[in-house]
Amino acid sequence: MFSPFQRSAMASRAGPRAAGTDGSDFEHRERVASHYQMSVALKSEIRKLNIVHLVIWVLMAAQVTASQLSLVSHKVVASPYQWEYPYLLSVIPTVFCLSALPRNNISYLVISMISAGLFCVAPLIYGCMEMFPVAQQLYRHGKAYRFIFGFSAVSVMYLVIVIAVQVHGWQIYYSKKLLDQWFTSTQDKKKK
Repeated sequence: MFSPFQRSAMASRAGPRAAGTDGSDFEHRERVASHYQMSVALKSEIRKLNIVHLVIWVLMAAQVTASQLSLVSHKVVASPYQWEYPYLLSVIPTVFCLSALPRNNISYLVISMISAGLFCVAPLIYGCMEMFPVAQQLYRHGKAYRFIFGFSAVSVMYLVIVIAVQVHGWQIYYSKKLLDQWFTSTQDKKKK
């Protein structure tokens, strides 16, 4: 048996090297396949985007809840636009996505991508069209009738839409790339 001192000396980088090697024989060692490395990187990016989406969702849910329950005056927080209600369902794709990532569940990721188009992107497009006349009136005449904490509600909501479109667009893009990586991994397993 080795003493604790001898064990730590053997495990350290400064300790003795195995006989017959100078450390340059690393070329033959196994490496992690690139599609596994890419999968880990894509999962990390998707998780970050999901966190940003959840922050947007919580803020929107707070605005809708505060307005509907009359927790604050409508002068402080304007009543929600119609598109905000279906956008609250955008948490569904995020739940499926977060469920898909730990076990590489392809079907949950596909459901997440499809429902992201339905519950995330579609309400945002509708929101752009719904708020356009109000934005046009604000631009032409400088008059706003709805406010969120003193800011024009249409300006704030267009800013939210711009951020949300980017978040959901990147989520779908990275999810598609991750799906491709998972299919590559599945094909490699079938070949063996």
